[in-house]
Amino acid sequence: MGNEVLCRVEVDDTFADAKALLETDELIFRGGLKLRVPFREMQNVSARDGVLQLQWHARSIRVHAGAEAEKWAEKIRNPKSVADKLGIKRGQLISISGTLDAAFLDDLRARGADVSSRIRANSDVIFVAANTRKDLGKLAKLRPSLAPAGALWVIRPKGIDAITESDVMAAGQAVGLVDVKVVRFSDTLTAEKFVIRLKDRA
Repeated sequence: MGNEVLCRVEVDDTFADAKALLETDELIFRGGLKLRVPFREMQNVSARDGVLQLQWHARSIRVHAGAEAEKWAEKIRNPKSVADKLGIKRGQLISISGTLDAAFLDDLRARGADVSSRIRANSDVIFVAANTRKDLGKLAKLRPSLAPAGALWVIRPKGIDAITESDVMAAGQAVGLVDVKVVRFSDTLTAEKFVIRLKDRA
């Protein structure tokens, strides 16, 4: 359980058994029902007796999510930002390699993080913008600048052949990093988190 559940879904008078996935800023249904419902377009979100209820473009949606219903309603009403999902905290030393959205960087600074486009030693977090396989060659040079318990995030485009999830995983493993998490960064980008193996941390 958590952010994915198999359940009965009602859309107005239509019923279907589907897989419901709660993403960063949208609710996705797959299987017997295929639908994407952005949080920003939802109205009257509530949960009662194990059923998540909401209005979307004048349509009534009821998701029989059981124990997850109330948790999902709360997450939809108070969604986490991308920075929340990435675990950014005040005082962290963050280095950026490549170009990332200015609004995202402003959010990091607003949280009290020390953000720079210069790669600095002992960085708590390193973000790498990678658009092609060639960009993954940066990882070998960046790894020594990562703090022992730090996180290196690779931000890449979704669904293109120029760089795939397999490419990113292989590049991280090749420089002694372990992949531990994937986060939806935006509609077009995904973020993959790597850390240094415990046995290799000084």
